Amino acid sequence: MFWQTSRFRIDLSQPQVMAIVNLTPDSFSGDGLWQAGDLRGAIAQCERRVQEGAHILDLGAESSRPGAQPIPVEEELRRLQPVVRAAVGLGVPVSVDTCKPEVMRTMLDMGVDIINDIWALRQPGALQAVSDHGACGICLMHLHRQPQTMQLQPMQGSVLGPVREFLQAQVQRACKAGVDRGRLVIDAGVGFGKTVAQNFELLAQQRDLLDLGLPLLAAWSRKSSLGVVMGGAGASIPPDSRLPGSLAAALLAVERGARIVRVHDVRETLQALRVWEAAAPSLYAARSRSYGDCVDRADHSG
Repeated sequence: MFWQTSRFRIDLSQPQVMAIVNLTPDSFSGDGLWQAGDLRGAIAQCERRVQEGAHILDLGAESSRPGAQPIPVEEELRRLQPVVRAAVGLGVPVSVDTCKPEVMRTMLDMGVDIINDIWALRQPGALQAVSDHGACGICLMHLHRQPQTMQLQPMQGSVLGPVREFLQAQVQRACKAGVDRGRLVIDAGVGFGKTVAQNFELLAQQRDLLDLGLPLLAAWSRKSSLGVVMGGAGASIPPDSRLPGSLAAALLAVERGARIVRVHDVRETLQALRVWEAAAPSLYAARSRSYGDCVDRADHSG
């Protein structure tokens, strides 16, 4: 099984590690690289993540943390363009985390391979931007409300059903616009308008999303739900101390069928995955067969 992107056909028979490169001054995780326009530092981090073994680079220039305010198209492009220009020459697929169609088009023209959209192409013009391109990979994520309000009024009750229905609807919408299913990956949107309990519900029941017949991307790295659980009865653990929880969540996600894990800590995640694979070398292959069965059963009429 593969994920078709602009320049790469990504083999998903083994877990893929997507490295987060935050080109923002206000990332929730504290690793933003746009303090005083740190262009050199941003490019160096891309190079470092590839050296550490990242399979995919994911660049984002607009924060989507709870309460984050949108930035103008011009500012998002100003942050992205020089880093993307360098990143596309590093020999790995490059993803851009954006919801703006103008940014999507510019990035794709610059050679970007994947559009990772937290709005699942619901912004006016976004679906047209990627369908016109004809080859880029696309990640569709579930987002409840919007970043400014998502944690003020999170979802109610069990979330697996609504998340599944939303993703199925967005996949069908994309396919009707001419997007080939082989270009699509789905993301349940951990932390985007869900409570701590709901996020862990999604992890516990993640396998049920495989019935959609598409690869899953899991993005648990340094999320606040991990900090709450790691802290026990005490205060939440801060983002830069959540590595143990991030690794545990990544492994659990992969064990439950995720094909891509989006992370801040590339080297440590790869090391954890190697241990997991050594302990259960046939497990991922079994999951692959199960995923293939789901693809065979999936409704491809959308």
